[in-house]
Amino acid sequence: MSANFQFYFDFSSPYGYLASTQIEALAAEFDRQVDWHPILLGPMFKAMSSAPLVEIPLKGKYALHDFERSAKLFGIPYSQPRAFPIGTVAAARAVLYVQRKAPEKAADFIKRLYRAYFSEGRNIGEAGTVLDLAAEQGIDASDLAKGIAQEEIKDLLKESVAGAMERGVFGSPFIFVDGEPFWGFDRFDHIRRWLRSQA
Repeated sequence: MSANFQFYFDFSSPYGYLASTQIEALAAEFDRQVDWHPILLGPMFKAMSSAPLVEIPLKGKYALHDFERSAKLFGIPYSQPRAFPIGTVAAARAVLYVQRKAPEKAADFIKRLYRAYFSEGRNIGEAGTVLDLAAEQGIDASDLAKGIAQEEIKDLLKESVAGAMERGVFGSPFIFVDGEPFWGFDRFDHIRRWLRSQA
């Protein structure tokens, strides 16, 4: 059986959001599934002496335009958040906890968090918003609040980010397909062509 797609994402990444709406369909074309890996871009930017895309002169203005254009081209609901970028530690920890406690709910929870931020203007940088969205998905918010405060989950996120960087992950979305790395929502067709070339 072929290996799952390894999908690395940061909740503050517009391109990560766009990719999250399409990655499962792409994987299904090749009878694959998706393993979701929440990451934090902050440590990666630090390692690269870089900054969030929108804070880079010239490139930032273009990026804001491209976020909305890309969403329109693919029919994905999108509204540039007022609070942007945001810290996504609570959201990432919440996903890691749900993946352990109720893995069958994790993918839908991830997509709900993304949609809330990039389509509905809800600030998922706030732990309270993350917990509210969890409750909407049938996840015990009280249990989740305790879960994201656990040292084990905090350490797991740190280890996950470090492990991603060791694999060469430096942005969101970042996808490994049979060990082959692809960075960006605009690489989906490359993934499709690459897999067909390997058949």
